[in-house]
Amino acid sequence: MKRRIELGLLYSRTGSYSLISEACRTGVLAAIAQINADPALDLCFVAVERDPGGNVDLYGPMCADILQASTARHVVGCVTSWSRKEVIPTVEKFGGTLWYAVPYEGFEASDHVVYTHACPNQHLLPLLDWAMPAYGRRAYLTGSNYIWGWEMNRLARERITAAGGEVLGERYLPIGSRDVGRMIEEIRAARPAFILNSLIGPSSYEFLAAYRALGLQDAAFLPDRCPVLSCNMTECELPALGPAAEGLVAAGPYFRGVGGWPGVGNFGSSHEAAAFAAVRELARLLAHRPGAEDLSLSQLLAGDCRPGGIIDPETHHTVLPAIIARVEGGAFRVIERRADMPGDPYLSRGRMAPLAPMLRVVS
Repeated sequence: MKRRIELGLLYSRTGSYSLISEACRTGVLAAIAQINADPALDLCFVAVERDPGGNVDLYGPMCADILQASTARHVVGCVTSWSRKEVIPTVEKFGGTLWYAVPYEGFEASDHVVYTHACPNQHLLPLLDWAMPAYGRRAYLTGSNYIWGWEMNRLARERITAAGGEVLGERYLPIGSRDVGRMIEEIRAARPAFILNSLIGPSSYEFLAAYRALGLQDAAFLPDRCPVLSCNMTECELPALGPAAEGLVAAGPYFRGVGGWPGVGNFGSSHEAAAFAAVRELARLLAHRPGAEDLSLSQLLAGDCRPGGIIDPETHHTVLPAIIARVEGGAFRVIERRADMPGDPYLSRGRMAPLAPMLRVVS
């Protein structure tokens, strides 16, 4: 008989970032189905699902409900960094673990969080180091008005200025806002070499559509002359963009069929693949260890001596490649792949090392 282990899912199926949520959720459910059908594993997962509906105020209470109303100690979920930071105090209070499967801005580590997607040394810094020699060092930065946009643009500004470049403008929009007109006019006037787009959801879709229209009016803004760069755009959002996605350059650990996590097959996007990898890794850690589902994350990792692990026990991040790809004909085409590298959330192992790594949440 397989051990029955409840597993929390915390994704918004509606709201500004629902396409990403659905991709992550698809990856989780695919992993659960595979694990439950695997006769070599002595466990099966039962999903305990809550849907915050894009309301950030519901993430903490719904996570608490999972951890109190069920036996689940592990929760896979959250898309935005805002919602993740709402959940972290809850998993710390109730002794749970959050498995976070979306790219994020770094400068965070917790004894109660596993980060299975990329952080800046695995997406932003390789992307900028590729773009500046190719297009120039004059940048315009956009972002949604919360921690992802703020921190990504802060790190980009530091990297660009350290390379002798210049940030010509930096503007933010509330999550969900489509008011991109002022950004477009500033870009038209500033004439940067490239644009770093850290907007999310409909804000990003509207911006890319408006930028495509600008390029049709002025060839200086065509993708081959002034590209838009992204660290969070994947295949799951391309249908919402249509032709506006053409020429977009993105960085990540996986594009359809290329890169990713050991033992993870072909998925529609890195969001789906990272969520699948999170659940598979949890199953690997729990398999044939009765009662391990009740251990803390540090205890769970300390007892792991079997091959195949993907989590760095010091930072709780994963080793991933840095892949750069461009949208051509409605799909990402890989243009550069860098070697696998461990997640370095505090940038303490390279030339940008402002803080020493500590297993503490940084607000």
